[in-house]
Amino acid sequence: MIGILIIAHGSMGQSLISCVSHVLGKTPSQLECFAVGTDDDPTDLLPHAQQIVEKLNTGEGVLVLSDMYGASPCNLVAKLLAPNHVEGVAGVNLPMLVRVLNYRDKPIKTCVDKAISGGRDGVVHFTKLGCDHPDKKMNN
Repeated sequence: MIGILIIAHGSMGQSLISCVSHVLGKTPSQLECFAVGTDDDPTDLLPHAQQIVEKLNTGEGVLVLSDMYGASPCNLVAKLLAPNHVEGVAGVNLPMLVRVLNYRDKPIKTCVDKAISGGRDGVVHFTKLGCDHPDKKMNN
């Protein structure tokens, strides 16, 4: 199973884990977060992040999700990457996390693709009358 690590600003990672645990009815295994504070130096955080990646990797790899491309958490993720073993995706949101957790028994490349599609497809403009997404209509 693919390990999942969320590296994000402040309490965002823990909040996402709390939310996904609520949605799924349980806290998923091999899922952790690592908070980056405003005063933290990402270089100082690297050894601890590496330890978490090692702990989460049971041989299938680790997908590391960060909140915003180019920000300190993402820059930390970049230092952890190892193609086909440790992969990174920026822009983590709840739909992305739910989708990844449903595909983590697949190869890591599939998890990367599902993370991107889950994050993108989870952003939907909707109105009071229903979703503007063509596959979803509300009966109100």
